[in-house]
Amino acid sequence: MQYRSGKELRELFIKFWLEKGSHHYPSFSLTPDDPSLLFTIAGMVPFKAWYLGIRPPEYPHAVTSQKCVRTNDIENVGRTARHHTFFEMLGNFAWGSYFKKEAITWAWEFLTRIIGLEPEKLYASIYTDDEEAYEAWHGLVGLPDGRIRRFGESENYWFMGEQGPCGPCSEIYYDRGERYGCGSLSCGAGCDCDRFMEIWNLVFTQYDRQKDGTLVPLPRRNIDTGMGLERLTSIVQGADTDYETDLFMPMIEHTCKKAGIRYGDSAHNDMAVRVIADHIRSVVFMLADGVLPANDGPGYVLRRLLRRAVRYGRLLGFDGSFLCEYMPILIEIMGDPYRELIDQRLTVEQIVSVEESRFEKTLRQGTEIFDAEATQLKISGGTMLTGNVAFALYDTFGFPLELTLEMAEEQGLSVDREGFETAMQSQRERARASSRQKKSSLTGNVYTDLENEFPATVFTGYAAHSGVGKVLALLTAEGRVEEARGPAEFEVLLDVTPFYAERGGEVGDTGLIVADGAEMRVENATPHGGVIVHRVKLDAGVVAVGAEVRAEVDAARRDAVRRNHTATHLLHEALGRVLGGHVRQAGSLVTDRLLRFDFTHHEAMTPEQIGEVERLVNEQILLNTPLDVMMCGREEARARGAKALFDEKYGDVVRVVSVPDFSTELCGGLHVRATGDIGLFKIIREESIGSGTRRVLALTGMNTLGAMQRASSLVGRLTELLSADESSLLTKTEDLLDETRRLQREAQESLLKNLMKDVDSVFEKKNVKEVTLQTARFSGATSDMLREVGDRAKGRHSPTVVVMASVADGECRLTVMADDAALEKGVNAGGLVKEAAALLDGRGGGRPGMAQGGGKNVAALERALQKIEELLTEQVKA
Repeated sequence: MQYRSGKELRELFIKFWLEKGSHHYPSFSLTPDDPSLLFTIAGMVPFKAWYLGIRPPEYPHAVTSQKCVRTNDIENVGRTARHHTFFEMLGNFAWGSYFKKEAITWAWEFLTRIIGLEPEKLYASIYTDDEEAYEAWHGLVGLPDGRIRRFGESENYWFMGEQGPCGPCSEIYYDRGERYGCGSLSCGAGCDCDRFMEIWNLVFTQYDRQKDGTLVPLPRRNIDTGMGLERLTSIVQGADTDYETDLFMPMIEHTCKKAGIRYGDSAHNDMAVRVIADHIRSVVFMLADGVLPANDGPGYVLRRLLRRAVRYGRLLGFDGSFLCEYMPILIEIMGDPYRELIDQRLTVEQIVSVEESRFEKTLRQGTEIFDAEATQLKISGGTMLTGNVAFALYDTFGFPLELTLEMAEEQGLSVDREGFETAMQSQRERARASSRQKKSSLTGNVYTDLENEFPATVFTGYAAHSGVGKVLALLTAEGRVEEARGPAEFEVLLDVTPFYAERGGEVGDTGLIVADGAEMRVENATPHGGVIVHRVKLDAGVVAVGAEVRAEVDAARRDAVRRNHTATHLLHEALGRVLGGHVRQAGSLVTDRLLRFDFTHHEAMTPEQIGEVERLVNEQILLNTPLDVMMCGREEARARGAKALFDEKYGDVVRVVSVPDFSTELCGGLHVRATGDIGLFKIIREESIGSGTRRVLALTGMNTLGAMQRASSLVGRLTELLSADESSLLTKTEDLLDETRRLQREAQESLLKNLMKDVDSVFEKKNVKEVTLQTARFSGATSDMLREVGDRAKGRHSPTVVVMASVADGECRLTVMADDAALEKGVNAGGLVKEAAALLDGRGGGRPGMAQGGGKNVAALERALQKIEELLTEQVKA
């Protein structure tokens, strides 16, 4: 068998199916349209609507090499030979064209003739009574009976859901030899050992399962196959695991060289090396596809994988940021065909660096939590860290269990592995339930019915504000109707429309649709596939399907939207020039009143940077450059340097909007004729909306003039109130603020001085199992003041717990302190504050000796203080 690289195998697969008449789709995004999935988890996911019959296929058969991410078994990554979070799924698909005979014989042809796998080492499994598949394998391919195995529904039958498309499947196995086997006499294809490796699954979707379980033949039989590129590569290259292939080894070699270790010498080190290689692939591809770090959704998965890679790097002795070192290696391996890795390199590196730096702080917090738990455990005489604590360190702070075990061992402690596995299993079940592909929530609706029934709406709005059309359909809350009578709200589908449909962050047009005796106010227009639906209000009159109408867009509002949209393009380019090439659009909103632009950047913009961005944009406006709009192929647009948005789906032919010599973007929206039409551009706010993501709000045209007039009026009023001119206004304001702070500081010092005179009189005292509980309530005291008072009170009694509550501005703050003698009795201030703060509808925590928290439910303060006393009684050892 000839050695072939992973890249070559990918290319051979695509070329083979192209020669069989398939259409090649480049890999779709990792973030699918399916709301039931966080990520694309299989090659068929982008085609799910076609399999469900919601939309007709664009081509009768297709081929892809699809980027996929699965994280439901993340803890096995690095431990086993073939678990990955990121992988490529080679797939060929057919809808009503070829079926079992062709799928099986062509799969055999590819594996044996094109790739050169030994025919005698290939096995197949089929569904129990799938005689058609058996005949193809035995009669056409010539596979002996002894190498064809029959399995039941759990192994060789595929369901998309409890109802809907389903069918048998056939899996192809490769015999790697006895040394990989389990030694059992029954060992064969389908065995759980590593000898017979499943490499290709062929699914034959031929039935529609009814509610009662009966199977009705589909009018159009389909093919859905999937073969992991990593697995195929390991077989062709004779590698023991996927990680020893050329898809991973360059990264593994870099890690080993950096760590001063040799791959294969230590199972402990090998796992860390593999985790880093796997996770960096997921992180980079997610970022390149537009996923940004977040505390939920895909962004949370991204952040967790990145942190897990960093932690395993720490186990190998790495200090500081290191993940960006893998970027050029990954580009060398996968930059062709995944051009996004090259195009988005600066952005990816910027975000990874920021996340690594921020994780250092989280890491320190996790270490503090571990140290606090370890200290408390030793005080109480325990020797085993609970499984829940180990899991919290793993899940919240990204600590691999191996790190927690290592840290515990250093302090003479053990870890409850069984408790950790129980918590892990619970999370694993939740993850599997949420990511299981067959639990799809994709369903057809009235809009997909319209899309399938009518041709795409003809949009004339690029050149016109008005036009004549025909009513094709009317939709009310009850469904489709033949006529609508006012007063009513409903939706209208026209054959031709000048109304722009809301997409890409740009709002839809408003205006009027006028029929004979009926005037409908258009409140929005939205796209559904290729059709445009208008949401309207009708006060009086009747409109019917088939009526001729005149559609008129609100031209003044549209012009304002145009100004803001073109300004968004100018802003995007200006931000990149001022802040750096890592800037990437992360979202936008274009309305008639303002524009909002979200972008990747790690820190707040300085006033000087904002000023420079405004200067660049307004400079382009003054040039009054005519815009250049053209249609071209996607690859030609990329060659022109056109920016593309990650939440947009582009066809083979795209619309390119350019401001010559400045900005070029793929865009289907409405724009001004020339930049001078924008009038004036002004940023009114710049803020953070998440880790590594900033937001700019800006105005154009008359909206800018209005804002400037209001600002000028405000400055004039302030100069009157402060008896200052404009040049001295800032100095006068700063002087007033300094004086206010001085008075506040003096008042706080006076309050603290009075409190310190007789601390004992401030606190209520109670004996709780030989521990003096001191409780006091304050008004307006700062956290620093409470700590000083608490330290003084703590020194008056021992053992003691000091509880202080301060109410100010509708919020209650709690500070709890415990002396060393109380700690020896089992007191944990962090535990006391955590539960008490929850009663205040807030949060809190800290170290055993000192903790803080609070919330906005001031009315629950007395209950919270009572809760602290109850918890203290439980904590104190007899």
